[in-house]
Amino acid sequence: MTVTPAISEPLAAERAAHRDPNVLRWLGAYAASMVGDNVYYLALTWAAVQAGTPAQAGFVAAVSAVPRALLMLGGGVLADRFGPRKVVIGSDAVRCAAVLAVAALLFTTTPGLWPLALLALVFGTVDAVFMPAVGALPARITGRGQLTRVQGMRGLAIRFANVVGAPLGGLGIALGGPAAAFGLAGLLIAVSVPLLVSLRVADLPGDGRAAERPTAWSDLRDGLRYIRGHRVLAPLIVAIALGDLGFVGPLNVGLTLLADERGWGASGVGWVLAGFGVGAGAAALLLAVRGGLPHAGRVMAVTILAGSVAVGALAYVPNVVAAVGVAVLIGLLTGLSGALCGALLQTRSDPAYLGRVSSVAGIVSLGLAPLSMPLSAAAIGVWGTGPVFLVSAAVCGLGGVPALCVRDLRRAELPK
Repeated sequence: MTVTPAISEPLAAERAAHRDPNVLRWLGAYAASMVGDNVYYLALTWAAVQAGTPAQAGFVAAVSAVPRALLMLGGGVLADRFGPRKVVIGSDAVRCAAVLAVAALLFTTTPGLWPLALLALVFGTVDAVFMPAVGALPARITGRGQLTRVQGMRGLAIRFANVVGAPLGGLGIALGGPAAAFGLAGLLIAVSVPLLVSLRVADLPGDGRAAERPTAWSDLRDGLRYIRGHRVLAPLIVAIALGDLGFVGPLNVGLTLLADERGWGASGVGWVLAGFGVGAGAAALLLAVRGGLPHAGRVMAVTILAGSVAVGALAYVPNVVAAVGVAVLIGLLTGLSGALCGALLQTRSDPAYLGRVSSVAGIVSLGLAPLSMPLSAAAIGVWGTGPVFLVSAAVCGLGGVPALCVRDLRRAELPK
């Protein structure tokens, strides 16, 4: 594949992101890729269940997580050394080819679990490269003053993918089995490639200096030193880690166990998750429309703390209607705090380090936070939902402490 060279001059006069064709092409590529991801995961799980035992299906579904967690720091280095646009295009191309290859295999034969496990391994490995590059790309397609709006638009794309992806995957399975669903996922990911190739990408300070740096290992150490010594990014990463660690368990496995305990059933879980999605979508829409909020550091701290209180309250609501209302509030608060965290990461990072900063943030969110799910399930089995939700809420609330106590983060503002 021939990749159009990035433009070397700065982007033209900054325009509102939601009116910028360049940003809209990026948004279309990102949304198509995310919808494809959702279809892929449903197809993978369904195919694994059909081909093996539930335990084997669980193993196949978990295979992606290992390379993603282990290799993501390296993915951040690659994004900074070679440019996030090239890395994102290459990652999507590889993911598309791998998914379509398995679709073709399933159309022609019944190979068992091994190609599914191999696909999950490849997908997780490529994700480790893809995710940091995605985080580093927005700063090169729009001006700093639009990055908060871009974070809101990205959040809307994620919510859209979550809503649309599962029904599309289910339709594919109903019409042609897992092979058709994998084929659909591959085609959706393929849509993103020409859109990414057409992007105008500006060079930023620090781009093109990879040859001056001796090794990728030195890049990695330099990136970690940069984050550790940064007065905003270091406490911000701690806030993200604590917030996600306390949030992921209750809103995943904990919610299912709570619904079972209260007799809400699967439909109750669906309504609560829908409420969370509505709240998170509203937060993303707010930032996409406004393009920023004053006193970002303080607002982030307050929304983390308020969101943690709402997480703890979820275990004590009297019925499913109240649970949906609390879930809307949780989605709004955590969606707003998460988008502000992302915007501060984007705007406070030196562009030369954005890939590595994104990789560290991704590890604490996608590597450490999921560890809370089995811990939450085991703890609920011993102490019940109420105490575990309260402890999780306390951990989540600790994420607001650095934002309140570290002056530079508390006073952090977004570009206007």
